[in-house]
Amino acid sequence: MEKPIVIYTDHIMNKTLCYNFAKGSNSLLCHVNKFREYNKTIATYGVLRGTLEVINKVKNYYYMDHGYFNQSKRSFEKNITKVENLDGYFRIVYNNFIHDGKGTYPSDRFKKLNLEIFDQKKTGNHIIISEPSEAMKRMYNVPQWTEDTKKLVKKYTDRKLIVHNKFSKEPLSSLFKNAWAFVSLQSTAGFMAMANGIPAYFTEKTLSHIGKIQNIEYPIINYNIFNNLAYGQWTLKEIETGEAWENISKNIN
Repeated sequence: MEKPIVIYTDHIMNKTLCYNFAKGSNSLLCHVNKFREYNKTIATYGVLRGTLEVINKVKNYYYMDHGYFNQSKRSFEKNITKVENLDGYFRIVYNNFIHDGKGTYPSDRFKKLNLEIFDQKKTGNHIIISEPSEAMKRMYNVPQWTEDTKKLVKKYTDRKLIVHNKFSKEPLSSLFKNAWAFVSLQSTAGFMAMANGIPAYFTEKTLSHIGKIQNIEYPIINYNIFNNLAYGQWTLKEIETGEAWENISKNIN
């Protein structure tokens, strides 16, 4: 398995994740402004400050971002995201921005998270439309995602639609209480919805197999997805020690 060149920026989150990934995988570091070896495999965190441009030019890449469960604590105020600690999990994906949830991984890593998992709900008054950030809309080239998705969902249900984003005043935990379903582009909050017994639907092709929106009135939650996702996310310590790299490199097809 080819060791990646780890591309870092001047942002503290990117630098921290990239430094620890480079240490754990024994890889070289390179600042994003100096990188020109586009025939090489890279690893980086996030899609801002030049990293997405590099990802789009290379053949193979490892992408790091916040995990699926037990993420580091964040707060959202006035269009600014503040990461309050780095105690949570971070996903590391090969040649994609998010895992597809497929596989037959054991349940040990997911059980270690000690999450309370609820049975699938049989009732619900509304459907949550989870609006992606402007950065995600640009990245996936879906500038009208919210309106297009509302129109799509309305073809298959007459339930109330509630648009929510990370700067909304009402927390998702409150909306979960009477939700029938959760629809997003690729939001990891969809997996937390599933953990709360709320079926999730994704319009991004990597995750669209999890549930078809045309079946939104006849949902089924496949909880086995959680075991597979838990093997795609790692703590900063696991990344630094090389445990994450050992597992990831061993399972690349």
